[in-house]
Amino acid sequence: MQFKVLVYVFLLHLINNATSTDIQARPNTNASLPCNVTLKLEKLDEALMQVSWVSNGSAVALFKNATSQIKDGFFWTTGHFLNGDFSLTVLDVGLTLQGLYECTVHYNFTMLHSSNVTLSVIAPPSLSVPQQWVVLETESQLECHADGFYPPPVSFSWTKDGQAIQSPYQLDGETTPDGYYRASGNLTFYPSRGDQNATFGCKVNHNGTTQELKFQLNITYLPTVRLSAIPSPSSNSPVTLYCDVESFYPEEMSVFWLQNGTVLPNTPSNEQNPDGTFRSRRYFTLSSEQRWTSREVACAVNQPGVAHPVQASGNLEELDPQDEPPVLTKSAKASVALMCISLVLVFLLCFGFSWRRRDEKQKSLAVSGIILPPRIVVGQKGRVSVSIEGRRVDRVQTTWFLNDTPISDTSLTGPSRANFNCLYNPLTTIHLPYGLTLTSLVSEKGPLLPARGEMGYYKLHSQGPLHSSGSGAQQQIIASLTFIPQISIHKGAVFKCQVSYAGKDKIVMERVSERFTVLSAPEVSEIQLAETPNDSEVISLTVQASHFHPDVITFRWFCQGGELSPVASQASSSPRPNSEGFFSAFSQCKLPRSELEQGSTRVWVSVHHIALKQPVTRETRGFIKQPCVSDIMSSASLSPGQALTLGCQITDFYPPNVTVTWLKVREGEQDDSEDDIMEGGELWGPMEIKPRLYRTMATLRTTANQEKRQRGGGIKCRVEHPSLHEPIERLWKNVDIVAPTIPSSISVCWSSEGVGVFSLLLKGGHPKVKLQWTAGGATLSPLVSNETEEIGDDGQRELKSVCALERSTQPPSRSPKLRGGHRIKTKAVVTDPGADGIAYIDEKEDGENNNNVEKYEDTKLSDVDEGSDEEERRDGDCGALRINRVDLRKGSRESERARLRVCVELTHPALTLPVYKSWTEPIEEISSM
Repeated sequence: MQFKVLVYVFLLHLINNATSTDIQARPNTNASLPCNVTLKLEKLDEALMQVSWVSNGSAVALFKNATSQIKDGFFWTTGHFLNGDFSLTVLDVGLTLQGLYECTVHYNFTMLHSSNVTLSVIAPPSLSVPQQWVVLETESQLECHADGFYPPPVSFSWTKDGQAIQSPYQLDGETTPDGYYRASGNLTFYPSRGDQNATFGCKVNHNGTTQELKFQLNITYLPTVRLSAIPSPSSNSPVTLYCDVESFYPEEMSVFWLQNGTVLPNTPSNEQNPDGTFRSRRYFTLSSEQRWTSREVACAVNQPGVAHPVQASGNLEELDPQDEPPVLTKSAKASVALMCISLVLVFLLCFGFSWRRRDEKQKSLAVSGIILPPRIVVGQKGRVSVSIEGRRVDRVQTTWFLNDTPISDTSLTGPSRANFNCLYNPLTTIHLPYGLTLTSLVSEKGPLLPARGEMGYYKLHSQGPLHSSGSGAQQQIIASLTFIPQISIHKGAVFKCQVSYAGKDKIVMERVSERFTVLSAPEVSEIQLAETPNDSEVISLTVQASHFHPDVITFRWFCQGGELSPVASQASSSPRPNSEGFFSAFSQCKLPRSELEQGSTRVWVSVHHIALKQPVTRETRGFIKQPCVSDIMSSASLSPGQALTLGCQITDFYPPNVTVTWLKVREGEQDDSEDDIMEGGELWGPMEIKPRLYRTMATLRTTANQEKRQRGGGIKCRVEHPSLHEPIERLWKNVDIVAPTIPSSISVCWSSEGVGVFSLLLKGGHPKVKLQWTAGGATLSPLVSNETEEIGDDGQRELKSVCALERSTQPPSRSPKLRGGHRIKTKAVVTDPGADGIAYIDEKEDGENNNNVEKYEDTKLSDVDEGSDEEERRDGDCGALRINRVDLRKGSRESERARLRVCVELTHPALTLPVYKSWTEPIEEISSM
């Protein structure tokens, strides 16, 4: 027993500290994870050993009580345990087996060893360059595919005869279904004759190892094609054409013949030139029938790698002119005689159908294809047109379709008088106190314009008939359709034009346009600079492009003449359109903060899009942050002649160079023009509050001059910084706070139609007092009022506030409780609001009043939307007063009505608490109603 205790004590000195090892393995290979312990005992008991391997919290191998347990895909040799080797072998390594593995070794419940092994998969890429043909001295593109690599990224570069022709650039690539990555590098160049036997190389660097795939180009030389004809004895005999194809490469090529656009068969024959190129002459014989039906013939050459065949074309009359009159043989003369007899018979048999054929001939039309504009841009008018030529084009009509939907003319032809009824309705005016007026319409508003459809803007028009350049009997018209493109309507659409005669249902011809692309130029933001969340020493530069179509857009970043690689971009993948069909994308690159903070590093981005005639460029010269400028603060109110200190705080700006200027604004000037620069300004700081963020305080010491404190004057603080296009300015008004003079009661005027005008006159005070009118019965609701400001005879400022209301006892469902925007029709003048008691706006004719006053129509109310610009123009007077409608419900008994209460709240900085003035309807007024 004592011996075992000594052994355990000895084993405690053998415990190794935890170690960490990184193991890299290629896919589908075996990897050995080491775990070795130095055991100095001569004899060990396996039953006391406990070994475990754990990955991601789960045991993959366990040895305990001399029994081994191990998962599939792993292997270890228990016979090596007594030698201290507890290594674990991972079979057929894959991506799912990556991670951290922990090995622990215990002996008799005592830990002898603990180590960590990180297993990672390194998969080099497999390179391939699709062999493709390129055309000599034509823009071509090579692709290099790197497949099955892990982890990303990879770096691509291109070489020619061992010399680098493109600098390396990194790509992360895209994930394949099996978890690995693939990426493609491109090389755009113009092949020359010197590239024929040159060796190109695609070099890919991954995880410190470099692979290069070398290949040679297959270059196609475009031929020179010339078409000729072997002279024939007459125009009725067959004609043989031949096509000379010269200076082409490689030998593999094919020639095909076309007659009026239809492909004809041919027989190949090639010969080699001394310079290694080939030449060939191809023949084709047209029969007499083909010759009569042929207007133009062409010879086209197909070559590998060429998208559009090289061809030569010509007219038979020019290729094989027949200048000399033909000499007829005996057989020809017999044929002519038989032909004449046949013609006479045919003429006699078909004479009855001649008039119909002539009519059909007169009606025959030649309609061109639909001509699309070269560029179709959103919001800009575009025009599509067709040309129609014939003898009776004056009777032709056209019908246009967008896809299969008929198009009608939706352009504005002119407003109807019904839409402008307000111009023919007389306005009436009521004059109120202090120059205010009430104005309304006599009749209701006119109807609104009819709602537009969702087809967009279209205008149909035609030009002609015009005399064509051919026969004098032929005429020509041009039918056009002008439209304003919209993404939601015209994306992927086609125009269709159907031609028919007026009064006929039969469609003579139909033309369908090609599908067109609607363009919209991107709106590009300025470059936004921000710190990277994980690394404050790296600045990310981001530019946003929006409102563009189609979705293909390219961002190219540059720095001092060198091109940068974007680190994140939504332009490479297809962005999703918004609800209007437009696309948005952004691009980002990163640079060290030290380069941008110098202020001289020029970084710019060039945005390319098919809708742009020239790329849009945005530029920045360094990392800068605009300052935040507070309002001007001042010391407490001082007596005249004492010192006054003003302060303006400027925070969160970079770089630290900031300029502050104090200006004096001329007093009493409406335009607040600036005067001389004021002396006494000081700048405290700048002080760095955070890394590369500063703050400062600008102060100004001056003297308070009570005599010059007038309205309109003040002191201005102007802040200039490299990040600002325009300076930031803050204005301090040099005025005192004075309470206004408030009257003891509210002045009230009533019209005979139940409209009450409540007014309040306030004198003096600064700044302007705030008023809130309310009215109601048991509860009060806010009202709309009108305030005007003038200078009185005593030189003091006078603020006049007027509020008009109409009381109503109708249920709320018929009349809202408070509804602004009513105007009353009357022409009488309001009596003096300062008179005692209640005065009326309109005087009625009765037995007690003998004044001959004109009696006007009853009051008419019309709804006017509050804040409407059209109503303000219609009023012609900005002082027009709105009428508030107040609903007064009845009391507990049907004969009772709630008393009307009107209250106004006045608030001002000089007043400790708000001041309230109220008016309550007398009881006798309610009983008399």
